[in-house]
Amino acid sequence: MDAHSPSSSNESPWLPFESRRRARDEKREAVLRTAVALFLEQGYHRATLNDVAKRLNITKPALYNYFRGKDEILYECWSIGNELVAECIAETSTGGGSGLDKLRKLTVRYAELMTADYGKSLVRFDIRDLSEDNRKIVQTAKRRIDRAFRDYIAQGVADGSVKPCDPKLAAFAIAGSLNWIGHWFQPGGELSGRAVAEEFAIRLTEGIAKATTQMTPTRKTTAHEKADKPPRKGNASREETSEHHTRTAARAAGQSKRARSRLR
Repeated sequence: MDAHSPSSSNESPWLPFESRRRARDEKREAVLRTAVALFLEQGYHRATLNDVAKRLNITKPALYNYFRGKDEILYECWSIGNELVAECIAETSTGGGSGLDKLRKLTVRYAELMTADYGKSLVRFDIRDLSEDNRKIVQTAKRRIDRAFRDYIAQGVADGSVKPCDPKLAAFAIAGSLNWIGHWFQPGGELSGRAVAEEFAIRLTEGIAKATTQMTPTRKTTAHEKADKPPRKGNASREETSEHHTRTAARAAGQSKRARSRLR
């Protein structure tokens, strides 16, 4: 073998450019994931960069390789959440369906985002902690989200899937309720984020959804339905009356118990 021929031991120890960039991006994302979790747990002002570095098992100066300061990290966390919302709006707008269909689809997606850390960053942090330029970007984005809800409601009114209403007030009511999910939802509960989102989509839109009248065929009353009817006055014994009220109370208690369990 020629003494001057290259061997594997002489290969450059430096990673290719693409690999280095990918590694840097992964580390930057790790910083953001850790930081947003700490900000939500402890509050933005109480959590420090030392806390972030300690949880990542790196030094504080190492963080400055990726971000210039804590406020920049905060803004980047918000930016990721905003990008996810923008994707939801884009997908909903390009999809088919009535205004009510689009409103419910966006409601589900937005509510589910409010159960995740980056979604919570949209509503849990104070924009006054950002630079003036970044505050303006956030405020513009908030107006864009509000406009999406209003547009779907207005479209629903126009196509008949939504009752005539004030789109602005209806949008405020829906978005306000969805934003509050970001404050109270905790993972690991009885209901998943998706289950909460789907439930909210129904509850928050059923009041403005235009009901459709459907004819139901006439049918004979079943024995079970007869049992639910109150005894005829003057013709029922005291025992029959008591038995009917007992059945009704038991059924109502069962329904109430199921309803409470769904809200836990």
